[in-house]
Amino acid sequence: MADLNLEFKDKFIERYKTLTNIDKFLEYSQKFLRRSIRVNTLKISVPELKKRLKDWNLKQIPWCKEGFWIEHKKKERRDIGNLLEHNLGYFYIQEAASMLPPLALEPEKNSIVLDSCACPGSKTTQLAAMMNNTGIIIANDDDFTRLNALKANLQRMGVSNTVITLGKAERFTDIMFDYILLDAPCSGTGVIRKSPRTALTWNPNTVKKLAGVQKYLIMNLFEKLNKNGTLVYSTCSLEPDEDEAVIDFLLNRFENAKLDEIKLDIKKSKPVLEFEGVKFNKEIKKCLRIFPQDNDTEGFFVAKIRKL
Repeated sequence: MADLNLEFKDKFIERYKTLTNIDKFLEYSQKFLRRSIRVNTLKISVPELKKRLKDWNLKQIPWCKEGFWIEHKKKERRDIGNLLEHNLGYFYIQEAASMLPPLALEPEKNSIVLDSCACPGSKTTQLAAMMNNTGIIIANDDDFTRLNALKANLQRMGVSNTVITLGKAERFTDIMFDYILLDAPCSGTGVIRKSPRTALTWNPNTVKKLAGVQKYLIMNLFEKLNKNGTLVYSTCSLEPDEDEAVIDFLLNRFENAKLDEIKLDIKKSKPVLEFEGVKFNKEIKKCLRIFPQDNDTEGFFVAKIRKL
């Protein structure tokens, strides 16, 4: 398949030259993504699904034992969403890097979990499978138009430990959580391969505006975390203002916020510890930053925060 033919703004290129190998970044940002799936262990085992998908090559994703890159053996099909096994909820079509935040969160069974920006449900269903449908997950979103997709995916995947809520997650007043996943709304500069329009619409002012929203969310959600609880903050943005700067803001505001290392089998880039003259907390070196060229995936940022 031919690569995407994208044009990038000069300011975008100048900015990303300071963050990574710009030639490799532009090269991989214009490649089509490899298709990937996550086996839904609530309904089927990995060996059983492999037997059913005998016409497809499944290549293990190193950081997720239920995750596989998938390609038709005769290269005659790409429509994995039309497979019976997909409709039965035996697997979820999920980008390989998108599997990282739930893996970093590592929720224990029978715990209380908040997925604060849940739609369309890829990470919610992954969390439910990791918890084997025990405990409770509050799957929240503030966009009513997206809830139908979330409901449909939870039902298709056989999720039974999840309650859907509509509204601002930071406004929960009468419940505290053992685990919180904040997959924050962002500029999406890590997912240009999936959303080429992002390259054209990128605007540093929009990035600054989103960073304000992200800081507001993480500050309020951290306060809803139980002692010794874990919050994972993630974005599909590669902007330091939306990533390391947000974590730096949290660490400076809360003395009881501590970063944990994310130990997964994945190639990663060094987190940004200084950007545009601002130095960030050295603890931020424990965050996970991946560019598209690191693993031939989307770009992602993940931070794991514990409340002491």
